[in-house]
Amino acid sequence: MKKRVYFDMDNVIVDFQSGLDRVDEATKQAYGYKPDNIPGIFGLMEPMPGAIEALHRIAEHYDCYILSTAPWKNPSSWADKVRWVTEHLDDLFHKRLIISHHKELLNGDYLIDDRPNNGASEFRGKWIQFGSPEFPDWAAIEDYLCKPYHPNATMQQ
Repeated sequence: MKKRVYFDMDNVIVDFQSGLDRVDEATKQAYGYKPDNIPGIFGLMEPMPGAIEALHRIAEHYDCYILSTAPWKNPSSWADKVRWVTEHLDDLFHKRLIISHHKELLNGDYLIDDRPNNGASEFRGKWIQFGSPEFPDWAAIEDYLCKPYHPNATMQQ
């Protein structure tokens, strides 16, 4: 049985800033400190560098799911996230998107997330903090998760 990996979306798989950069200044001002409540913003984001390729390689060895949180006061974010996954990753994550504000409730071996919020730091498997000094980018994540599957590698996990 394959080990299970969950991936957060915002600032892990998708570049939140790339969506914000496509929003006009008046809208940004109207939403102030809550840009994640801007209707449609989650559909405007680009993939993080290296994310799509790394996810494909990791999925060769793991049972993979996207585990994301959607802003409660932005109902379009839920649909935007489904559309984004369908457009960019449907071959890997068709019906494998979970939206929850309680990530600690899910069972799995690894959670790749950039922040401890919404239960990420209480996840019962290993929380791998994307963007941390140990895991600064997708190359580091892929190396950590896939190295044990390389024929000449020794187990490190």
